[in-house]
Amino acid sequence: MAFNCHCRDCQRASGSAYASAVLVPADTFRFTKGTPRYHAATADSGRAVGRGFCPDCGSPVVATQAGFPIYIIYASSLDDPSWHRPTMEIFTSSAQPWDLLNPALQHYARGLGT
Repeated sequence: MAFNCHCRDCQRASGSAYASAVLVPADTFRFTKGTPRYHAATADSGRAVGRGFCPDCGSPVVATQAGFPIYIIYASSLDDPSWHRPTMEIFTSSAQPWDLLNPALQHYARGLGT
């Protein structure tokens, strides 16, 4: 699943209007080089979030969310981010007024299905 997340937590983590990411099941993913340095945070939902950053340069790499066996991989951390093709915009209710949402994508005011 590929998406742009406009929640305030992703805005803060990315330093921008949204975070572009790919969601993958945890059991299908592994790091091939290095280990991110994690920082704990609380998402807008109240759930615990682990934000993984490159220990060398500090770039955001991945996020985890308590209770869900997933990795949220930031598109910017991919070796070739040009292949990232989001299919939806989520948490658009938190989108910044100056951010132009892509009208070709599905929009969800909160999470998926809302």
